[in-house]
Amino acid sequence: MFSIFKKKKAIENIEIRVAKDEDYADVVPVAEYFKNETGVTFEKQISILKNKVTAFCRRRGIKSFLELLHNVKHDNELKQELIDTLTTNETFFYREFKQIEELVKLVKKTDKKVDILCAPSATGEEPYSIVIALLESDIPQHSFHIVGIDINQDALDKAEKALFKERNVRNLSSLLIDKYFQKDGEKFILKDIIKSHVTFKLTNLFDSSFKNIGKFDFIFSRNMLIYFDKETKLKAKEILESMRKNPNQEIFFGHADLF
Repeated sequence: MFSIFKKKKAIENIEIRVAKDEDYADVVPVAEYFKNETGVTFEKQISILKNKVTAFCRRRGIKSFLELLHNVKHDNELKQELIDTLTTNETFFYREFKQIEELVKLVKKTDKKVDILCAPSATGEEPYSIVIALLESDIPQHSFHIVGIDINQDALDKAEKALFKERNVRNLSSLLIDKYFQKDGEKFILKDIIKSHVTFKLTNLFDSSFKNIGKFDFIFSRNMLIYFDKETKLKAKEILESMRKNPNQEIFFGHADLF
């Protein structure tokens, strides 16, 4: 009987030692690192960040936030996994459609092929929405191309596969869905005629190599700046403005992207 209690006490001691080995107390250094790398700030969501990063560490056997910071600086794959975990966003087709309509009008006025940037592109709904809107307005297929960028590799993988759920296409008419998608059970598969107009790139707006992707006639950057503080927003705006072919062309920012 007493041996049972001894075993139980031994197990409890093991659990206590494991708990003491873990140090997930101060997530601020992780928040600062992530902001420096991506521009994304969690100042108003620090408890959410702590929960996400703690779960991330435990799934990978990382015992502390300091160990995590050490590892991501030497392991690009782990760094990308952390970025993917903390920048997961969901969007849908024809979101804030009035701006897309405005873009269509501008493209119609041009007599040359136009290059369009979507930053970020998330899982592809925005750049694909632009393609559909342009084609529906009888813009010739050869007269435009879109580059969609994001720091989330998982999101870009989904964008390239172009498999969507019903909630993602809820703003589209049944006519557009039938025309540009194939139904497979509960999935909506985007047709190649739309996918062929978009190139996706994994890149960071704040990397020195970012400007190598070229310059653009029109730039969409909607609902990205909401994750930045004021200083980072202004820096991002300055970078995007430098990517314009025409310095007088306004950038399409989201309604929530206030400066």
